[in-house]
Amino acid sequence: MHPLPSESSASSVKPVVTISSASGFCFGVVYAVEVAEAYLAEHPYLYCLGDIVHNDEEVKRLQEKGLRVISHADLPRLAGETILIRAHGEPPETYAIARQYGIQLLDASCPVVLKLQNRIRELDQPGVQILLLGTIGHPEVVGLLGQIQQADVFVVSSADEVAHLPLDPEKPTYLFSQTTKAPALFAAVAKALQDRIPHAIIADTLCRQVSNREPKLIQFARSQDVVIFVAGRKSSNGKALFSICQAANPRSYYISSPEEIQWAWLEGAERIGIAGATSTPQWLMEQVKAHIEAHFAQVAR
Repeated sequence: MHPLPSESSASSVKPVVTISSASGFCFGVVYAVEVAEAYLAEHPYLYCLGDIVHNDEEVKRLQEKGLRVISHADLPRLAGETILIRAHGEPPETYAIARQYGIQLLDASCPVVLKLQNRIRELDQPGVQILLLGTIGHPEVVGLLGQIQQADVFVVSSADEVAHLPLDPEKPTYLFSQTTKAPALFAAVAKALQDRIPHAIIADTLCRQVSNREPKLIQFARSQDVVIFVAGRKSSNGKALFSICQAANPRSYYISSPEEIQWAWLEGAERIGIAGATSTPQWLMEQVKAHIEAHFAQVAR
């Protein structure tokens, strides 16, 4: 890392701004956005059940094209309409309501999430214990919990929580994870579970396209003087990846739009990196890059 230069020399620095190649939409989000855009190219509007992606800027862009974000409570009044299911997936109840009201579904659920839903549903039997590493209230977790009607299910967000669960060591026990959780966190939870129940089955259901970004992000963050991490405030994946980025480079800053950048963050930096979450659109990172370059071009005049 480069030391900060004196105040008199800081303004003369013209940094190189680079966008991380290991950032931006995962394939599940890409597919959901493509489905929405294709439909909106031929129709004036499209309902989407929840934010299509946890990024306010991308949601605004699609709303300008006709995307209308709705909640589950809105479904009964939308009989006969077409509704997009986003990459996070949905519980069976959503499909049942759609059938009841004659709603057409554009199902853009991520294949990785659908596979996980199927695996959990197959194990949903009395006497089975299922642990799920995830964030309570996250749409993917809501969809996963909807698959479970008979088994005992526990949602945990850390390894420490496992010790306090009312688990029966004699019951078949399985561990799954929300697909976007960090591998290190999943490994810690798995160890904590097997310390209590050695025969527990550990099902690694992490999305490799997401988890494989971590080593690349760490390498990228260490190669930069400053990192501007771009993600929505509601992005679970964004928060997780930013913490990894910040550990690798303390001069890392989280923003959701270019206007949030504080120029003092960039003082003395010769290399400025831009990274993002799986929910961060490429166009937004490009916009942040242009914003930074325009600032330094003006300073140099």
